[in-house]
Amino acid sequence: MRNAVKDIRTARGWSQSELAGRLQVSRQTVNSIENGRYDPSLPLAFAIARAFGLTIEDIFFP
Repeated sequence: MRNAVKDIRTARGWSQSELAGRLQVSRQTVNSIENGRYDPSLPLAFAIARAFGLTIEDIFFP
């Protein structure tokens, strides 16, 4: 699944570690999501959307 996590994160000036801390996951998890190697669970996808103040549809797309 393609996503805009990296683009949104960098536009906000957040590091992978900072986003990981907000989501309570490892930095490696954030890296894997950004690079399309890991599709987040639905609860994690909602947490990412909440952290960015966006909808899931704004972040994740097929």
